[in-house]
Amino acid sequence: MQEIFRAVGVHGWVYAQCFDCGAGAGAGADEPVVLASVVKVPLVLEFARQVAAGQLDPADRVRARAADRLGGVGTAGCVDDIELSLRDAAYFALTLSDNTAADLLFDRVGLDNVRSLLRELGLTATQVAGPPRAILESMAEDIGAADAAEFARRFPTLGADEVLCTRALDPRRTTASTPREMVRLLTMIGQDLAGAPEACRWVRDLMSQQVNWHRLASAFPPQVRVWAKSGTLPGVRNEIGVVEYPDGKRYAVAVFTRAATLAQRLPAVDRAVGAAAAHAIDRIAHGLP
Repeated sequence: MQEIFRAVGVHGWVYAQCFDCGAGAGAGADEPVVLASVVKVPLVLEFARQVAAGQLDPADRVRARAADRLGGVGTAGCVDDIELSLRDAAYFALTLSDNTAADLLFDRVGLDNVRSLLRELGLTATQVAGPPRAILESMAEDIGAADAAEFARRFPTLGADEVLCTRALDPRRTTASTPREMVRLLTMIGQDLAGAPEACRWVRDLMSQQVNWHRLASAFPPQVRVWAKSGTLPGVRNEIGVVEYPDGKRYAVAVFTRAATLAQRLPAVDRAVGAAAAHAIDRIAHGLP
């Protein structure tokens, strides 16, 4: 697995686990890693749990205004104000990785409630520093930018050393977890153990609609179903997901990578995420702990 990562010039961490026997395989499974947008999985799970418990109405409306948008895909990149339901905000957060939708959802769900969910599920090595907006603001502060707008203007002029040393990219100081804990989260969602069955099913359905299919799914043929969530920051390319084979076998897998470059297009690294996942699954010694 490390050869796969070295061949594309990144550091990598991976863990895969069989649903049926619980056996797993990986490299660096318990090392801390930056989650990036992978944090949207526990966010939407907590939202789904609150909906199932009758604490939130999924049809409640939220509005993304200019001050809420920091750029990116979905509503995050819109010019005009956008109004949508909480349910659609969750849809955009998981399928498009819409940061503004995730920020609005964090506001309604509650950061402390997401943290409480992680503790309840026993994910003690997983920490959530804040919503996407807070992570970007920490990067702006660390490079001395007055606000997000100045950060956006200055970012193209920054060197890799200036960006990669910021808090947002340090697993000790930002939203982070381990590959093993993210696999545990996936298995609980996959087995309807992370909340009400309808909440877990809905999260799985949204993850199966993710538009990014060039990481995990790139290593598997079309008949293999994949539901997943990617995460991307400067130098960081991640994906966690569940691979379901036609014979019913299911594997949860989490892959995290770190590169020493700010290049936005790294297709070889994207493909390596899938290759490492497939290799980890192949290495599982079934029936062994």
